[in-house]
Amino acid sequence: MVNNPLDPILAEIRRGAEEVLIESELRERLASGRPLRIKAGFDPTAPDLHLGHTVLINKLRQFQVMGHHILFLIGDFTGMIGDPTGKSATRPTLTRAQVLENARTYERQIFKILDPAKTEVVFNSAWMGEMSAADLIQLASRQTVARMLERDDFSKRYAGHQPIAIHEFIYPLVQGYDSVALKADVELGGTDQKFNLLMGRELQKQYGQSPQIVITMPLLEGLDGVQKMSKSLGNFIGIEEAPDEQFGKLMSISDDLMWRYFELLSFRPLSEIETLRQEMRDGRNPRDIKFELAMEIVDRFHGIGAGAQARDRFIARFAKSEIPDDLPEHALEAGLGVAQALKVIGMVASTSEAFRHIQAGAVRIGGEVVTDRAAVIDAGEYIIQVGKRRMAKIIVTNVTEGA
Repeated sequence: MVNNPLDPILAEIRRGAEEVLIESELRERLASGRPLRIKAGFDPTAPDLHLGHTVLINKLRQFQVMGHHILFLIGDFTGMIGDPTGKSATRPTLTRAQVLENARTYERQIFKILDPAKTEVVFNSAWMGEMSAADLIQLASRQTVARMLERDDFSKRYAGHQPIAIHEFIYPLVQGYDSVALKADVELGGTDQKFNLLMGRELQKQYGQSPQIVITMPLLEGLDGVQKMSKSLGNFIGIEEAPDEQFGKLMSISDDLMWRYFELLSFRPLSEIETLRQEMRDGRNPRDIKFELAMEIVDRFHGIGAGAQARDRFIARFAKSEIPDDLPEHALEAGLGVAQALKVIGMVASTSEAFRHIQAGAVRIGGEVVTDRAAVIDAGEYIIQVGKRRMAKIIVTNVTEGA
């Protein structure tokens, strides 16, 4: 069987993506050999970017490394409308001054990931600001109210008798027209942006252009592992946070979420990530693997070597964190559930109490917060804590076969 040289390229593009619409069209354009025009838009509605935003920026970087032309669109025009995606009420609009101030911070932050010499930063006010009222009405005539109400958030608000302002219908049209203005070959967006991204395809067809390929990326879960990363929810890691803050937050995520972060945030090849998975299955401490993820992220935003320094400070803080020398020691068998272990060694009165502490984020093993009620303890020596004062040392060994 002859291997197609595009297969590894497409595999890298599919990495972490939810959908590629339509992959056969993408394959054809890649086969042409010309650099593709890759677009992703960001509305500067807040000054700070977090790791959730970088899922898209990382995918732009993949295309950039492949030699394609990156269009980082700052929606200074759409930012004043306010993206209604996922909102149950009309968003307040921002002033021009607020949008421009936020836009300046975006340009500084994205170049921690993208090559500034190979990135074209564009503002959609460049074309939308030139549109007359008649031009905007003509654009609005290209879609129907029924089509707009197919959007899940609009349909829910309509069914629930929640108001939908006319300008909110304009938003997907403007985002779609951005693709026309930029002659985009590919547009990237979150899964919640699918309707808007497909609008770009529709409008490009109507304006006589080849429709863009749409690639949707997942919304990265925040530190809680449940809700999407959001500053308003407090479960975020900011791009410009201090190295120790970034490192400590990354070390707080669950072992399961760590692999999600590796896939979407790490620049390591998938083969290396699979090697790390196997090492953990073979008994390597998950904490040490998480160190590698945290060091990579901190290096990216603070320079090579910053990650190792943050790791050393993290270890030093843990080693000096008011842990008594005369901690009680307990021998346990590997595979015991965390909640059951807490009960066995007398740190809680019942497993239900242990579950409450886990849910509250008050249980730590080896300095890492336990978030999974079903978590079990692997072989090793750990400090186990409930809150700041209840501590014990546990020595966990595998059960001897045949014993």
